[in-house]
Amino acid sequence: MKNFNDLSEREILAVAISAEEEDGRIYMSFAEDLGERYPDSAKLFQKMANEEKTHRHLLLETYERNFGENLPPIRRSDVKGFLRRRPVWLTKNLTLDTIRKEAEIMEFEAQRFYSKAAEQATNVGVRKLLGDLAEAERAHGDLATRLSDTLLTTDARDEEDKTRQRMFVLQYVQPGLAGLMDGSVSTLAPLFAAAFATHQNWQTFLVGLAASIGAGISMGFAEALSDDGSLTGRGSPWLRGGICGLMTTLGGLGHTIPYLVPDSWQNAFWIATAIAGVVVFIELWAIAYIRARYMDTPFLQAVFQIVLGGAIVLAVGILIGAA
Repeated sequence: MKNFNDLSEREILAVAISAEEEDGRIYMSFAEDLGERYPDSAKLFQKMANEEKTHRHLLLETYERNFGENLPPIRRSDVKGFLRRRPVWLTKNLTLDTIRKEAEIMEFEAQRFYSKAAEQATNVGVRKLLGDLAEAERAHGDLATRLSDTLLTTDARDEEDKTRQRMFVLQYVQPGLAGLMDGSVSTLAPLFAAAFATHQNWQTFLVGLAASIGAGISMGFAEALSDDGSLTGRGSPWLRGGICGLMTTLGGLGHTIPYLVPDSWQNAFWIATAIAGVVVFIELWAIAYIRARYMDTPFLQAVFQIVLGGAIVLAVGILIGAA
């Protein structure tokens, strides 16, 4: 790789031309990715891509005027000090805030490059162009804000906020809630069956631990393999699977941990069972609230489905264990 200070004016212009072309393609990929989710923000990045095309055209004209038509094969990746751009296939399904932050970094680096290049250039015309582009890129730092003010009306911002909320629910709340429900409810029967069958806290804890971890692994893989996110826009399947598996395990561990109460304590079994019962009550009501808050389920309906269903599973576990 070459040091920046070792670049000739011809190489500086060649690097700038290839950089503007690459950045333009990245902005267009952002626009395409945001087209369905955030159409107004997609227009913002289309405009920024057009700005990059204009800059490339000016640079190419200057290069041909001074050095002819043959461009040397040098790119940013051949020069020390440049940040590496994300490959296009890694820019899919990024959040809107992440994409805007990426654009800010790109524009800041471009402005810094043009400022240093202008100081190094000796040709008056080349130096003037590079200085002008540095100012343009500095202005681009505020372009997203200015274009947002122009393109994103109040209604558009409200719509994008609603879309962002829906994406948050699809990518995080839904798999987390599914895991929490499964972990909290499905482990009730085996845990309390073991508890009332043995009246031993440690054995009960081992059963609950195995049930919680096993359910977490199962639910995690089931969620990850059920939908790759390419059509539904639900994001990375392994992220969703990890969230679902983790919440499943935590849901089961919540009412398993109380059985760590030492068996040597007086009335240890009933103390642990009472604490576990309180934890189950809190878990079920928390799930009902989350369903009502994020899944548009009427609160009373959520309570009926979750609390009553969980109570039935709990009772079944106790009856089987006491039989």
